[in-house]
Amino acid sequence: MRLVSLRTATHAVASVLFVFIVYTCPDVVWAQAASPFDTGATNLVTSLTTIATPIAVLLVMALGVAAAAGRISWGWPLGVILGIGIIFAAQPIVTWVRGLFGA
Repeated sequence: MRLVSLRTATHAVASVLFVFIVYTCPDVVWAQAASPFDTGATNLVTSLTTIATPIAVLLVMALGVAAAAGRISWGWPLGVILGIGIIFAAQPIVTWVRGLFGA
């Protein structure tokens, strides 16, 4: 019977000590500043934006030439402008939506 109560007391002391350490040393508990997923996602967004910039410029130039020649349906330029806006505003849009839901 004495062994069981000693073991319970040891667990209780260890639990109290652990909680004390967690609350007094938050820097040790939360040592990792950014998750690897966040870092990878940020690098992917940067890479895709870098690739999308010259493609967007070429699309606008091609649409300008087609419009000057009078050989274009005006739905294409509106679609391209909307697509470019979504591509380059994706990060603020995601931040805004996350803010709506409190994340």
